[in-house]
Amino acid sequence: MRHGTRHGRVRRALQRTDCVNEDARMLNQAGSSIVRGDLGVEETIESDNIVRWDGERLYVEQDVFHNGQLVHRKYRRTVTEPVARALWTIINRAKQ
Repeated sequence: MRHGTRHGRVRRALQRTDCVNEDARMLNQAGSSIVRGDLGVEETIESDNIVRWDGERLYVEQDVFHNGQLVHRKYRRTVTEPVARALWTIINRAKQ
């Protein structure tokens, strides 16, 4: 089995979501799962929920499990624009 091919397919599948689903995944409590009908799996996400900046984008690191099996370690899920704007507002208020 070629690992890069399988992981690439999963990564592309995870990226094909709308902002509402993306926000739900970021706010999902550790250990709770959602059913991914598009992939036919139960997805569980574990994260420390720390927002990180890599010089280009904001993201959170998440471990993604499908049916209990780890499929992504430290997957970088990009913070959506509405979440980034809310963080920007909070940071600017704290500076005042």
